[in-house]
Amino acid sequence: MAIGTGKAATSEQANKIIGIVRKVVTNLYSDSFAQSLRILYGGSVTSDNITELMKQPEIDGGLVGGASLKADAFSSIIKQTSQVRK
Repeated sequence: MAIGTGKAATSEQANKIIGIVRKVVTNLYSDSFAQSLRILYGGSVTSDNITELMKQPEIDGGLVGGASLKADAFSSIIKQTSQVRK
């Protein structure tokens, strides 16, 4: 999965990679610093996948690209995110 390929990562794959990033930050700095970071997922966030992404423990938010240009889709993403937030 890579930006621009049209192949979005699953929520589990995204969570795993963000967890690895957080672990690297922990090793470089500290656990408290790593936990204070807000790490966003930014690969093909849509109204169809935002709920599952936001349920993942390592994902702190989403960086919405093209879907932000469609009012209905963006509104749905915002509503779903606010309903799932941990």
